[in-house]
Amino acid sequence: MILFINACVRKESRTKRLADRLLARSGEPCREVRLEELTFPKANEAFLARRDRLIAEGLFGDPLFFLARQFAEADEIVIAAPFWDLSFPAALKQYLEQINVVGITFCYTPEGRPKGLCRAKRLSYVTTAGGDFFPEEYGFGYVKALAETFYGIPEVRLIKAAGLDLDGADPEAILRAACAENEI
Repeated sequence: MILFINACVRKESRTKRLADRLLARSGEPCREVRLEELTFPKANEAFLARRDRLIAEGLFGDPLFFLARQFAEADEIVIAAPFWDLSFPAALKQYLEQINVVGITFCYTPEGRPKGLCRAKRLSYVTTAGGDFFPEEYGFGYVKALAETFYGIPEVRLIKAAGLDLDGADPEAILRAACAENEI
């Protein structure tokens, strides 16, 4: 099963269009998580105390950990997140904080190094940018580091289309080129 994490908020999102092409091409069943529909808990002291207690007691079936369990059990992950303010929408950061759970998505080795516990063999990060300034270490680099280092996902790929809003740009041609380049 593919877990599709949708961080797109615009009805006509070009990022979502690319992700939809990728998902259709795969032909695999997909479960979508629309981040704009989620309400994330406030990470205050009470929340952290409850979370720490549940983890210490091994109570990973608690509803608090549903998103982490869902992520860890997916066979493949697709994240659609537009490039905003040198990163991605804040809801994706909140989601990543919710799924980063020791004992579900990762554990620590006796040497104190993170070791991934996720089933997925591939994570595809799909994004679009209006401009052409797109350093990969921004946004995508953070997700890639988590996926490889903490979650144990061996293949992390970037599918992007940039420069969509530049004067004289042909956004549809740029999107088609991104699809062709990534065989989607």
